[in-house]
Order: sequence, then structure tokens, then C-alpha cells
Amino acid sequence: MATQGETAVTITRPDVPGADRVLDDAARVFLAELHRAFEPRRRALLAAREERQAAIAAGARLDFPAETADLRRADWRVAATPAPLEDRRTEITGPAERKMMINALNSGALVFMADLEDALSPTWENVVAGQVNLQDAVRRTLRFTSPEGREYRTGQVTARLLVRPRGWHLEERHVHVDGEPISASLFDAGLHLFANGRELLDQGLGPWLYLAKLQGRDEARLWNDVFVHAQERLGLPHGSVRATVLIETIHAAFEMDEILWELRDHASGLNAGRWDYIFSAIKTFRDEPRAVLPDRRQVTMAVPFMRAYADLLVQTCHRRGAHAIGGMAAFIPSRRDPAVNERALASVREDKEREAAAGFDGTWVAHPDLVPIAKSIFSAALSGSAPHRKDQLREEVRVTAAELLDLRIPDGRITEAGVRTNVSVALRYLDAWLRGAGAAAINNLMEDAATAEISRAQLWQWIRHGVALDDGRAMTADVYRAVRDEELAALGGPSTQRLGDAVGLLDRLVLGERFIDFLTIPAYSLLVERGGGT
Repeated sequence: MATQGETAVTITRPDVPGADRVLDDAARVFLAELHRAFEPRRRALLAAREERQAAIAAGARLDFPAETADLRRADWRVAATPAPLEDRRTEITGPAERKMMINALNSGALVFMADLEDALSPTWENVVAGQVNLQDAVRRTLRFTSPEGREYRTGQVTARLLVRPRGWHLEERHVHVDGEPISASLFDAGLHLFANGRELLDQGLGPWLYLAKLQGRDEARLWNDVFVHAQERLGLPHGSVRATVLIETIHAAFEMDEILWELRDHASGLNAGRWDYIFSAIKTFRDEPRAVLPDRRQVTMAVPFMRAYADLLVQTCHRRGAHAIGGMAAFIPSRRDPAVNERALASVREDKEREAAAGFDGTWVAHPDLVPIAKSIFSAALSGSAPHRKDQLREEVRVTAAELLDLRIPDGRITEAGVRTNVSVALRYLDAWLRGAGAAAINNLMEDAATAEISRAQLWQWIRHGVALDDGRAMTADVYRAVRDEELAALGGPSTQRLGDAVGLLDRLVLGERFIDFLTIPAYSLLVERGGGT
């Protein structure tokens, strides 16, 4: 069996530094087993997504599933949280890049999510380096020397490590099993569990994950079966793997109980993945005029449909004994403009105070400088020495399907400035992504694939519906092209870095008749064709 698995795995670029370390013969056999066991179900679930979207386009409504009503009413809880993961009041996220990982682990946050998904551009070099960095972080040998000679290393006390693999919709085209590209989810999670699962358990910790972009219970069940298989195959105790699920699709908002149930031996919480959630709402209801959202900056957690989603998430988690983790504060402090910092930090504080008041157990930040603010707010909200607030059941919450689906935003406006921001952010992010940077600081915000998805999805939808800008003009393809040309020129034109590819890709995403589900799919083709990061 081992020989069969080994010879069936093809690495298209074996010369990348670290590939021989993370993809030795035993790892290849394990990946081949995962692919053969679970790839057919993954493909079936992706087909089910397309069928669900077609039904919605034909008039079907999202609702809480009638067939699982008894499960939602029943009294049950997920497995007890491992002691080292009980306190999650402040979590920091970032790509699995060496220097950023060291700074995040040393930031004072209690949890660090190493992101192999939206914050990592999946060049083969980055993908391999991410796995090498995870192995070194787990073994506390992570080091980095800057070009200036500055040494970085992890301290004695670091944040707990969680890892976010790529979503079910993505493939890793540099690794083929039986002639097929392997699922990026199985590749990312599989290699981490294979290399680091036992080591983490020996340290009194565990292989803990974040799961992205699930649309419902069937996709959660697939993850659970992967965990059971991996634990049995690797000799890890049942329940060693723990997963926090990002509720970042509007479909998943209707199946939070069901997702926790499917993962109940391996579940540790849910997270309010706000940016992807907004994108999912636009994408799912893209053909409906009622779902046209205003400028992105107006779609905050305080608007009705986002507040309903957050309240339901907290209530669901606490009823089931799981952590409820708040959304991302993406602000990047400025070293030059104190006025920008003052306004932005006030906004961050307001956002985190709102989450604390809603009953969340912790929250996300994107930069070490925000850790003290978030930690102080959530420390004040916790009772005494309690590490979480799972005893606050929010029994007064009564969120209906209509509230989750009511995307109206009072006084929402679509402005030329909003169009211009979307074009600029999308161009700059796609340029950075194609050059190998999956997280880009733009206008003092840490932008990742989720926020770029909002930008291009809004542009597509605004054009499709010919929405009125606040100055009276209709949003058209010509308005987009005019703004695009101005923003492209301001960035140096199409010959600058990867902007030529970025503008071509953005035009395809914005002007195409068919909505493309994820920008990372056509963008990944450009990475593979061009070798990535060049």
C-alpha cells in the first residue's frame, strides 16, 4: 500500500526549498490515502453548492432546515474544550510567513491563527514554506534574519497556534494523486496533522484548526470524517483535532447548530468571519435588487442583518458549550499620521466593545499593536478570572430567517468614492497576490482575499443592476472603465509589477456576464502559468 501511494503522487515542482522535507515518502502516502478516501465526496459537495445556487436564482429561499428542527431543539453540547484553549479573548491572524508568524506568536495575543487561506498567496514556494514554518513553530525553532541583519525568534511564552487550511473549493495543482490535483484542504490540513499532530499533543497542546467557507452540515461532516480517518491512521486519540468554524457564508448561518453537531467531538467554536460573510451575501443574492449593498464602509456589524447573524452565533455557541469568536479588526497603525491612528483606533475600540457587549468570548485583530486594546476590552467583559462567557446563554435572542435575509441598510448610499475604493483595493490586492503576497496593507487596512472579493462583487452587482450613485449617475461598465483607467494610471500603469495581469483579471471578474464564484480560482491559474510570485 505504501509503495502504491508513494508512486501515485506527483510533485510538479520538486526543486522548491523545503519540498523534500514536508513531502517525504511517508507524507506522500498519507496524502494519497486522504485523496482516495475523500475526493469523490468533495466533488459531490461542490456540485451541490452549484445546485443550491441555481435553486436560489430560481426563487428558492434560504431557511433553517426543517429536517433538523429536532436537533436544534435538543439539549446537547460539543466536547469539552482542551484547557490550553479555554481562554481565547484575543486572537491575531496572519499568513504563515516566517517573520509575521514570529511577531504574531510574540504579540501577547492568546491565539495565533496561521493562515494558509485568504492571507496566503498560494505560490508553490509560499505553500511549501508555510508548512516548513508550521513545523518550526511547533518545535520552537522558528527563526528569521532580516536583510539588515536583525534577528527574530519566538519568546518563551507564545500564542497558541491554530491553522487555517484552504477551503473545499480550492485545489493544489502542484501535487497530483493518480493524475488528479489534490484538494488544497486535504493538502494543507493533512500535512499539518501528519507532521505536527503528535508533537503538539506531546507538548500538552493539540492540532487545532480553523475551517473556512463551509456552507453547511454536509461539508462539516466531511471534515469530521477526515479528522477521524487522520487520527486513526496517525495513532492520535479520538478528539485530538479541534476545529473552529468560520461562519462566513450566509448558508452556514442557517446551520450553525448542525455544523457544531457534525463536528461535536472535534468542535471548539464558531467565528464571525464578517468580510467573507458580506461577500457571500452579495454572491448568493447577486441577481436580486434587494440585495444590493451600499459602499463597503457602511456595511458594519451594527447594521441589522449583521447584528442578527452575530447574535445568533453567540447564542448558538454558548448553548452548545462552544467558544464564540468575534470578527477581524483590520486596521494597520500608521507610523506617520497620528490623526489617522486616533480615528481608526476609536473605531476599533467601538467595534470590540460592541462584540464584548454581544457576549463574544474573544475577538480577532490583524496587527500586534491592536492586541492590547482588544485584550483590555475583553478582559473587562469577563467575570473575574473566567476565561470565557459560555454561561451567558443569550436566551432573549430570537433571530428569524427574515432577519438574516433582510439586507436593507438604512440610509445606505453608493458613491463614486465607493466605486473608486473598490477598484483601487481590488487592483492593488490582485497585484500583490500575483506577486506572492496574500495579505496587503492598503490605506492602513490589512486587506486579504475576502475584502478584495467584496470589492469586485460589488462592482459586478452595481453594474448589473445599473444602480444610482448618490450624484444621480447610473453605475455602468463605462463608469467602471473610466475609474479603472484613472486608478490604474495612479498606480503606475499596466507595465508596473503585475498590474497588467491584475487589470485583466479584474475586468473579467467585473464585466463578465457570469459571476465567478471565487477570484482566487482564475487568479491561481495565473500563478501556476507564470510560476508564481514574479
